[in-house]
Amino acid sequence: METIRIQYLNDEIERLRYIDGKSDWIDLRAAEDVELKAGEFKLIHLGIAMQLPEGYEAHIVPRSSTFKNFGIIQTNHMGVIDESYCGPNDWWRMPVYAIRDTKIQKNERICQFRIMKHQPVIQFVEGALDGSDRGGFGSTGTK
Repeated sequence: METIRIQYLNDEIERLRYIDGKSDWIDLRAAEDVELKAGEFKLIHLGIAMQLPEGYEAHIVPRSSTFKNFGIIQTNHMGVIDESYCGPNDWWRMPVYAIRDTKIQKNERICQFRIMKHQPVIQFVEGALDGSDRGGFGSTGTK
C-alpha cells in the first residue's frame, strides 16, 4: 500500500475516502461556494494538496452526475497531476465552464480521481502494420 501525504485547506473540507465497495476512484469536493452564469469559466478549488509517490500521477475527471447536477464541464476533460506538483501551495483545482447558470455548495462532490503509475518508457519502431484491419475510424456502426 502506498502512503500519500495530504494537506487540507481547512477543517471544513470533508476528508477523502473511498465510497464503500463502489469504485476505486475517490471523490473530490468543491472547497468553496461557487455561483456561475452560463458561459463563465472558473478554477474551482478542491481544498487539497498532495505529495504523490515518485512514479505516480493523479487523473482527475468529472463524476458521472456532474453535468446533470451542475451544468458544468471540465475544460481540460481530464486533469493530470504528476508527483512534481507537491508543494504547500500546489492546490488541486478543477477548471470548469458553465453551460447554464449554476450554484455549487462547499463540499458537494464534483469530480473524482485515481492514482496511476507513469507510462513505461517506450520506443517507436517505424514500419507497416500487420494486424487485422477493422475498417477505419467509426467503422463499428451505431447499433
